[in-house]
Amino acid sequence: MTPVDAAQLEHRYSSRTATLGIMGMGYVGLPLMLAATGAGFRVIGFDIDLPKVEGLNAGLSPLAHIGHAPIAAARESGRFEATGDFGRIGETDAILICVPTPLGRHKEPDLSYVVGTIEAMAPHLQPGQLIVLESTTWPGTTDEIVRPLVEAAGFHSGSDIFIAYSPEREDPGNSEFRTGTIPKVVGGDGETALRLACTLYRQFVSHVVPVSTPATAEAVKLTENIFRAVNIALVNELKLVLERMDIDIFEVIDAAKTKPFGYMPFYPGPGLGGHCIPIDPFYLTWRAREFGIATKFIELAGEINTAMPQYVLGRAAEALDRQQGKGLSGATVLLLGVAYKKNIDDMRESPALAIWELLRDRDATVTYHDPNVPVIPATREHASLTGSRSVPLDRAVVGAVDLVVIVTDHGSVDYSLVAEAARLVVDTRNVMAPFAARMGSRLARA
Repeated sequence: MTPVDAAQLEHRYSSRTATLGIMGMGYVGLPLMLAATGAGFRVIGFDIDLPKVEGLNAGLSPLAHIGHAPIAAARESGRFEATGDFGRIGETDAILICVPTPLGRHKEPDLSYVVGTIEAMAPHLQPGQLIVLESTTWPGTTDEIVRPLVEAAGFHSGSDIFIAYSPEREDPGNSEFRTGTIPKVVGGDGETALRLACTLYRQFVSHVVPVSTPATAEAVKLTENIFRAVNIALVNELKLVLERMDIDIFEVIDAAKTKPFGYMPFYPGPGLGGHCIPIDPFYLTWRAREFGIATKFIELAGEINTAMPQYVLGRAAEALDRQQGKGLSGATVLLLGVAYKKNIDDMRESPALAIWELLRDRDATVTYHDPNVPVIPATREHASLTGSRSVPLDRAVVGAVDLVVIVTDHGSVDYSLVAEAARLVVDTRNVMAPFAARMGSRLARA
């Protein structure tokens, strides 16, 4: 194909007259759309979930932490529409791919969503488009997977089509940092692609960080999340040790973080959740094996974090035996919070589901309350829990169960009610600390 005029494309980005296509209207794609339309871009949101598409076009958000109002405003502005028709790819000047990259059953990377999306796009691509992968993946994916798929459709990267990688850094429910204020790391397949991608993102992100290659940008995202996973594993292990010494890990962390240098606080919990921290480290572990390197530190952190639901189960059994003289078999348990972190409805990789199944395997009867998750959605690992419904949180419900296990510390929960009505509470988030003196032996930590 004849090389395209990249300067014209760059001008459309800088003048905000370009049309953007965002592949995947989920936790990454929706905030990205709102940032882009807010800056004046026209955005076509692509998704294969047609009921979601219909809802978006009606101004409805599929995500509780985003809400309907921003989606409705984007629709009313005339700058956003959703579609399941990949034939409309040709209308776009840039295509941002925000699809899931889960792990397989043996913790191997599953790029089927990325590959399937690019293959569906390929017949409709046009010369002069920029394609940016935002999905988290192993270093080398853009060079070894994305570019060959695009070039197999008859294009040449850097000449008539441009390819880049820019990892998403979304933190659902974080009111302090949003898409437009989180620095954007960008690696391009060549200087022109890098320049184009940086120009585009600078229109709706306050700070853009260019790096030398797409593989570097891919490694940045993994490094960020491996850092968190390893440090969370460290405090989880410290919790186990200090508990035996009758030392409060949360008091230790609160005191340690007063040091103004050389320390950053991380907090223990019931296990890791979300689409990033429990998954991303294994993308690098898998890739490292191709180079003959064993990532022992990363894998050890994974083992510790993965074992935390089993630890919670053990603490629950100990607390029941000590306080009520009974075991888990036949016990009634209320899980308080099932989202993977507070104040959102995201269930991806939530440790609550693992805890639920461990309790059920011990013949406990389990119910749950979560103000943000009225019904348990379908999940690959915990299909038997699909469709379970949240029960009300009132004195009768709390007082009727043998044990309340706090898994997620949602801010809208009345913990004072729990402190007053519960027979026994196992707290994995330290949210009941203000009520510890009042509760006495009815409160245990995990």
